[in-house]
Amino acid sequence: MIELRQVTKRYGEVAAVADLSFTAPAGQIIGLLGQNGAGKTTTLNILTGYLPPTSGQVLVDGLDMLTHARECKRRIGYLPEKPPLYDEMTVRSYLGFVCDLKEVAPRARKAHVAQIIATCGLTEVAGRLIGHLSKGYRQRVGIAQALCGNPPILVLDEPTVGLDPRQVVEIRGLIRELGKTHTILFSSHLLPEVQQLCQRVIILHHGRMMREADMAALTEGEGTLRLLAAISLGQKALIPALQSLPCVQRVKVLRAHAAETEVLLECTPDAAPDPQTQLFSLLCGLNAPLRALSQERSTLEDVFLRITAQDDE
Repeated sequence: MIELRQVTKRYGEVAAVADLSFTAPAGQIIGLLGQNGAGKTTTLNILTGYLPPTSGQVLVDGLDMLTHARECKRRIGYLPEKPPLYDEMTVRSYLGFVCDLKEVAPRARKAHVAQIIATCGLTEVAGRLIGHLSKGYRQRVGIAQALCGNPPILVLDEPTVGLDPRQVVEIRGLIRELGKTHTILFSSHLLPEVQQLCQRVIILHHGRMMREADMAALTEGEGTLRLLAAISLGQKALIPALQSLPCVQRVKVLRAHAAETEVLLECTPDAAPDPQTQLFSLLCGLNAPLRALSQERSTLEDVFLRITAQDDE
């Protein structure tokens, strides 16, 4: 488990990260989101011990990163945005070199490297020079070096950046498999990717944490029930009637015809009676047939843009 407590990193008068606190529990894949300059890479560098915080505390399995750096770093495998690869080495010799740096026992090194090569899908290129590999294979080697020493925590900075769609799918599958046995914290600009992989999300903006939540809670309306409805009634008569419902917070017209209107209703989910019942009763009284009704869930992109826009305002 990783825990940040009121971590701040300043460069002169500029705070790249300000008073940041969060927990990465064991056994979860956690996404770190933010626009360019939001403080994601700085945060990852701090929690891996690459940069010291100006103030605050980083704990890894209860150990302080500043006072127990060696023990903490043994528990973390780190993939920076630019993997630390040596083009003149083969994949196998490079991973052996990394295992040497991480003090893997010499007797166990060969078997350990072989296991990592198999896990990361590198068997067919294990004897090739890293400088001759494609971008996708180089990224796999970067993840492989993070696995050397068998750390329980993986920190990945933009693991799919610059990859083609097929390579993105392959790396995404690898991360999903590793998430079964590791705690993973990774940053990404690809919000659909984060939504597919992560159980928990942390959103940064201007160096501050705007939201930390489970993915399900974040995308299931944030306390709002969103209903898509197609109703056989003109907009002029329908909208005021919908706005009169106690459960309705907001009505947005998506498409309007003379005799049919499609709307998005944002409702209070715990209203009594429930929003669907209120809507049905209203439309029966208006003699307005309901042609379609579905519940819309927010995408992670919707939530991210809404949170960052509110902060900018």
